[in-house]
Amino acid sequence: MKLNIANPATGAQKSLEIDDEKKVRIFLDKRINEDVVGDPLGDEFKGYIFRITGGFDKDGFAMKQGVMLNKRVRLLLDGSTGHFIPKRDGQQKRKSIRGAIVGPDIKVVHLVIVKKGEKELPGITDKTVPRRLGPKRVGKIRKLFNLTKKEDVRPYVIRREIKKEGKKSKFKAPKIQRLITPLVLQRRKRLDTLKKRRYLKSKQEAADYAKLVAQLGKDKREALLSKKRSQKRPSKKETGEQKATETK
Repeated sequence: MKLNIANPATGAQKSLEIDDEKKVRIFLDKRINEDVVGDPLGDEFKGYIFRITGGFDKDGFAMKQGVMLNKRVRLLLDGSTGHFIPKRDGQQKRKSIRGAIVGPDIKVVHLVIVKKGEKELPGITDKTVPRRLGPKRVGKIRKLFNLTKKEDVRPYVIRREIKKEGKKSKFKAPKIQRLITPLVLQRRKRLDTLKKRRYLKSKQEAADYAKLVAQLGKDKREALLSKKRSQKRPSKKETGEQKATETK
């Protein structure tokens, strides 16, 4: 079995090949995000605690968190949980996924060091790999340099130098995410003003429409009443007087 061991504290990682099945037996029936004591792997791993973060089976199918099986299954994926990249909105596809429980068919296991042991692991704990890129988000930059919210974070962005043969070296810096500037506040204020203006306009239009509907209904009722009055039959008294005038 192949073990990919990573050390988040130093940024280093290394792959180890272990052929002894007795040593590898400690990973069987363990699932992703479960801690494993590394003492059975050898004296150099004494005191280490590892956490399983994933792996691959003998055919190259990746383990998936949440699938509590020690075999391969076919799941309908939509791209929101990984293992499938949809080419259009709403696309789904049924793909083969390896369960999250380690079994005898697993050939590669990804491990992260949770607790360091007594001895140093060569290539993992005895060296520090510098980060290639610095933080981009405002909150993480403030946390790294211990800045307050009133301080400007733009001078603290980590820049990296790019060198090319025969050309002048230049520096690249990431675009700061979630940075609140006067321009951003101005845009937010403008959007709020437009939103309030649309609300007042729609409210006034609704009131005008309700007033127009009420006026139309009133005119319609008055026209109907006048029509009924014009078509009203004369009473018996009126017919009697009309006959009397005719006989004279």
